[in-house]
Amino acid sequence: MSAAFDAALDVLAAGGVVAAATETLFGLLADARSSEAVARVAALKPRDDKAFPLILSSRESWSAFAEDVPEVAAALATAFWPGPLTIAVPARPGLDPRLMSAGTVAVRLPAPSPAARLAARFGGALTATSANPSGLPPSADPATVRGYFADAIAAGALFVLDEPAPGGPPSTVVVVTGSEVEIVREGAISAERVRQAVGR
Repeated sequence: MSAAFDAALDVLAAGGVVAAATETLFGLLADARSSEAVARVAALKPRDDKAFPLILSSRESWSAFAEDVPEVAAALATAFWPGPLTIAVPARPGLDPRLMSAGTVAVRLPAPSPAARLAARFGGALTATSANPSGLPPSADPATVRGYFADAIAAGALFVLDEPAPGGPPSTVVVVTGSEVEIVREGAISAERVRQAVGR
């Protein structure tokens, strides 16, 4: 791994925020187990009542954040992980409120990318909200991300890992309640493929 990658890991370990490429676009990564780290993401990107999605270090780490993984959610994970499908399931009590929406936590196991490598090395889960100020488009270009957050970078509040992302649509987001699947954002994985995976 590069010196920049090691520096990014050090930032995460210190409770800081890293902007890095996911399998689609740049995300703001921070330790999901640390309320202080999550607060630093929130300071960079206020989201009103929208929860921050997470990327997992491994499928096994899902249980540390989810109270329950319904069978249909597990089937979707088997079909599409690692990859750009974010699955919201009932959250474990005690998670930072900024990670939860209506009692659910949204997670995915990312496809090969700098963000996936960071998550795997760091362990647990990282926040993975897109690296753009609210109201501006997400980006696959580290130069654009640097422009968006120039003041934060200058202040040492954000570290950017300068490997570009492939771009394209963001992850598809589904909410699983019992045996029901609601597609709340169609992205890199089509709604038709999601429905086919669960026999709908």
